[in-house]
Parts: sequence; C-alpha cells; structure tokens
Amino acid sequence: MTRIEKLNSALEAKHLEAVVVLTDFNRRYLSGFTGTSGALIITKEHKLLITDFRYIEQATTQAPGFEIIKQSGALIDEVKAQLESLDVQNVGFEGHLVSYDTYLQLSKSYISLISISGLIEKIREVKDDSEIELIQKASEIVDETYEYILTVAQAGMTEQQLKAKLESKLLELGAEGTSFDTIVASGHRGALPHGVASEKVINKGELITLDFGAYYKGYSSDITRTFAIGEPDPKLKEIYNIVLEANMKGIAAAKKGITGKQLDAVARDYIASQGYGDAFGHSLGHGIGLDVHEGPNLSKKSESKLEINNCVTIEPGIYLDGLGGVRIEDDILITENGCECFTKCSKNLIIL
Repeated sequence: MTRIEKLNSALEAKHLEAVVVLTDFNRRYLSGFTGTSGALIITKEHKLLITDFRYIEQATTQAPGFEIIKQSGALIDEVKAQLESLDVQNVGFEGHLVSYDTYLQLSKSYISLISISGLIEKIREVKDDSEIELIQKASEIVDETYEYILTVAQAGMTEQQLKAKLESKLLELGAEGTSFDTIVASGHRGALPHGVASEKVINKGELITLDFGAYYKGYSSDITRTFAIGEPDPKLKEIYNIVLEANMKGIAAAKKGITGKQLDAVARDYIASQGYGDAFGHSLGHGIGLDVHEGPNLSKKSESKLEINNCVTIEPGIYLDGLGGVRIEDDILITENGCECFTKCSKNLIIL
C-alpha cells in the first residue's frame, strides 16, 4: 500500500472521515512538500495541500497528487473553510503536536476533532525502499566524516574547533545539514551523554566522544564514536571494551519480533554484569527517519515489537563522573533475517 492508502485504512478503522496534517515531518511524509508553511486535508476521495503564495509553485512540483489550494487569509481559517466545503464531521488531527490555540481555532466550527496522536508516526516507522536508500546514504556520509576526523583531530584544539571541522566535512560530502546539535565531549566531559561542543581544550590522554548525524534529502543518520588522543586511563579502556561488546550484542540480537524492552535488556544486562549498570542511564536506541528521534523506541518500557524495515540506533554507553565516558552508536535496518548495519566505520579503540 502507498502511504496515503495506509493512512486512509487507519482512519477508516477509527471511523474518521478526514485528517488535518499541520506538522512539517508528517506533511512531508504524506505529500512530499518541503515548504515551511502548509496543511494537508486527506479524505478517501480528496487530497488537499493548502499553502500561501510563496510555495504554490513548489507545492505543485513536489506534491503532484494533491490539489493545491492557495490560502486567501490565515492558514487555519482556510483549513476550516475547506473542511466545511468537503462536508466532513469526524476529523482527525495531530493532538500531541498541535498547539492548544490551534486546536481552539479549529474547534470553532461544526466539525468534531478527534486526536490521532502517534498514528502517522507509527506508519512512518516502517520505511519503504526510497527511504532506506536515503538513510543509507546519510549513514555513508557520517562514516566518511568520522574517518576524516581521525586525520585532523589533535591535542590543543578545542571541542568547538573539532566540531567545525566535522560539520564542514558533512556539508562537503553532500549533507543538507546536521540532524541534531553535534556532541563533542572530551576528557571528563565525556561523562555528559549530551555534552555538546564547548570551548574546552582537548588534551593528550583523553577520550573524545563524537555523536553527530547528517540530513540527506530530508532523512537522518545518527552515529557515535569514541576515540583517544594519547594513551587513556586503563579504566577508560576497560569501559570502552565493555560498551563495544554491548553494542555488538545488541546488533546481533536485533531482529523482527523482538520488543524494544527485550533488545534494551540485551545490552543493559551485559553492562550490569560487568559492574557498570548504574552508569548506563539512557535507553539503548530509537528510530531514525525524517526525524532523528522517532519510533520505535528501544527502552526498558517499550513493549512494541520490531518490524522489517524499521531503522533504529544501537547506542549503549558508560559514563563515569570526573573521569569520562564512552558511547558507541550504529544505525541498523531490521531485515527478514536479522539486521543490516548501515554505519560501517571502525569501532575499535583508535588512539591517535
């Protein structure tokens, strides 16, 4: 089924006549339209894309299957007018993403609004061939970028300077931009799982954790590698080997049918068996796609089963306050026979 057919099937099951889509990622997923302002109205018989004069030509090119409506006033007013002209009453909307003010504006009509929180995102979790190809390319870009960083990183530069070299290389290799704020955490700052780049100087004997991603034609990658400049503390070497083993165990166990909770436990239980259970505080991974953090989740609470063509990260870590930390992350695709790893650059402890 096409994306629209999957959506209409889900709407029919919920006895909804139409859905209004206002958010960027869901709008792009269903229509192909990449403009920053617009709304979709989708029914069994109609596919409308409403936008302003700036985007009419773009919308016509990017969303050929949609009727393009040029709004004459405020976007929400045009949405309401179109819903009334379609004579629909039970209308789904993105309740978890739409502001309360927007909800109140939409409510000022005879239509009945029903939240479809997470419904479109659930459809997005299973990637089609075109999406897989783009995520794979985004992964190739971060692989090549990491190999480049190993040739230029040196003691004496700041984390911000290393970040600048990394992001410049991403763009040179074809990325549209970074998929999130690049993390460069060296030395004791490696104990911060989200230690975005600072003015700290990188010193010899420190581990450096790089967590970064590329957007390529709208799709994201997300990788983490940890390396050293100069010989690191033996304790850091120890936790590096533990995290690497947890990462590989997680990838080996990833397959259709396993729940996020079960897969998280594979890596978490191993780290705990080595005495560092309290030092791994975040979940094992998450889905990637149009958004760098989407479903399915690999966490202690996730009962959802992985499906073929889910793209997820495997990213165990150990963080020791005052000393440093290690995280190793890969992007994988769930396949019929297990999984395929998209990120392929070295995971061995590299000491420059």
